[in-house]
Amino acid sequence: MLDDAALDLIFRNARTHNSLSGEVTDAQLRALWDVMKFGPTTGNSQPARILFLRSKEAKERLRPALSPGNLEKTLSAPVTAILAYDLEFYELLPRLFPHNQAMKNNYLGEEKKTFVETTALRNGTLQGAYFIIAARALGLDTGPMSGFKNAVVDEAFFAGTPWKSNFLCNLGKGDPSKIFARNPRLEFDEACKIL
Repeated sequence: MLDDAALDLIFRNARTHNSLSGEVTDAQLRALWDVMKFGPTTGNSQPARILFLRSKEAKERLRPALSPGNLEKTLSAPVTAILAYDLEFYELLPRLFPHNQAMKNNYLGEEKKTFVETTALRNGTLQGAYFIIAARALGLDTGPMSGFKNAVVDEAFFAGTPWKSNFLCNLGKGDPSKIFARNPRLEFDEACKIL
């Protein structure tokens, strides 16, 4: 069981940062993947795909997709990750789910298109949550956001591929003076029932 300090680091004291600076190394990005990849997904499908934008040129390609409130904080962050999902994730199932070589067949055929999309989005989103938790656990601050135009991102970065953008997440060292006061959270009895 994690101690209170670890739970504070990844949940209770962790915040969404609006101003990130510092350096994020390639080694840190690889370490982040090497932790988050172990989170569970349906049939070990692992549909998440991540494009890390570090260069000014890459960030400029993202500019037209960003909402005004997300523009400056994204362009100035050390790294912006585009968390995406692969609509052809099932092609890797023979390797990722080797004890059932027929698993891929569950996703083949035009009639399965909605099932494929739902599975990819749901599990890619789960992996996105693992991404945020892993980043925090490794000492990076995060600024996840959905204030952008997915179609513009997909055209600029994923045209001609089966990848679709899900959300963006800035990475770096956060400035605590630029975060908002913590918003309220629901209490157990407001959000949960035990039957």
